[in-house]
Amino acid sequence: MKITVMTADEQIVTLDVDRDESVENLKALLEVETRVPLQQQQLLYNGKEMRNAEKLSALGVQDGDLVMMVSLSSSSAPTNDLGFNPDGSAINPAAFQQHIRRDSNMLAQLFQRDPELAQVLVGNDLNRLQDLLRQRHRQRSELRRQQEEELALLTADPFDVEAQKKIEAAIRQKGIDENWAAALEYNPEGFARVVMLYVDMEVNGVPLKAFVDSGAQSTIISKSCAERCGLLRLLDQRYKGIAHGVGQSEILGRIHVAPIKIGSVFYPCSFLVLDSPNMDFLFGLDMLRKHQCIIDLKENVLRVGGGEVSVPFLHEKDIPPSYLDEERYSKQASSSGAQATPETRQNSNAQTVGQPSGSAPNSTQGPEFEAKVAKLVELGFGREAVIQALKFFDGNEEQAASYLFGG
Repeated sequence: MKITVMTADEQIVTLDVDRDESVENLKALLEVETRVPLQQQQLLYNGKEMRNAEKLSALGVQDGDLVMMVSLSSSSAPTNDLGFNPDGSAINPAAFQQHIRRDSNMLAQLFQRDPELAQVLVGNDLNRLQDLLRQRHRQRSELRRQQEEELALLTADPFDVEAQKKIEAAIRQKGIDENWAAALEYNPEGFARVVMLYVDMEVNGVPLKAFVDSGAQSTIISKSCAERCGLLRLLDQRYKGIAHGVGQSEILGRIHVAPIKIGSVFYPCSFLVLDSPNMDFLFGLDMLRKHQCIIDLKENVLRVGGGEVSVPFLHEKDIPPSYLDEERYSKQASSSGAQATPETRQNSNAQTVGQPSGSAPNSTQGPEFEAKVAKLVELGFGREAVIQALKFFDGNEEQAASYLFGG
């Protein structure tokens, strides 16, 4: 393994040594490199003196670690100034920082091996330096603890049930760690936050940031947003109900048609109106299908009308911070992510005689369902296709017709 030794006179020495090498032999190697007699050398690791008879592995010295060497005859740098506390922090952080700053070679090595520590050393925040040194000490301590546990497991009784469980857990954790390391190398973007898809639209002439969600069955507008767009007067309260997703939200009604502008083209659109303060406008699967939209992630655009209009998805900096708030988004998703229309009363006569107040009849069977099938069949669609569309949209005749016409 390789270790770096920093001397009191700012000399940096990198040595290849065996893990089981004794401190005395290490000093002998340093005597050759630094011309400092073995008897005048004092080596410090994590703030503790390294005694001649001790082995590097017993002291916990790892590949790439830093060891301080102080000449007992030198007065240029007191031992305490460049030593470390038991928690890994520097005894004199200012002296430690200045000592490394004066050595350009050491800084260059640090920028390669530990760029975060190097950046802190060239900065002016000594508290941050101390925190980072403590963190590195904890990491080394944790690594040593894991290695000691692995060594103990290797020598454990193979017939000990508890030992076998620990070995199994260690093997499983090793697989997880290897998978994590591979992800960091080959798929680092997987650890970044994924920004949802938003585009600029106009609803009834009012500019909005629309959330494009192919996982939501219906297009949704909030009550406050509908009011801003001047559409609340068109709210049909006969379509009240509950939107079910991860959670649920109240459906206040439906706006049957209103113009939306995507790019430079206007399209007719219908919305469910939800009492949801966490979400303004959600462009759902019903309108994505109706207007033959394509979510092109390669070009990062939404194509509408089979490609006649293309609008770019917004970058994170262009999305309002409130839209990116994870807590709000989770609430939004709970009311929009899954079935957006079950339990919606299709008209004012949907509640049948003798049915408990507030409940809804099954919308995918019975005479009413057959009447919807017959009506759509008269428009020229096949019966099986009509039945599938009505079941897909939970008996919603308008959405089924839009889907059939769009197909």
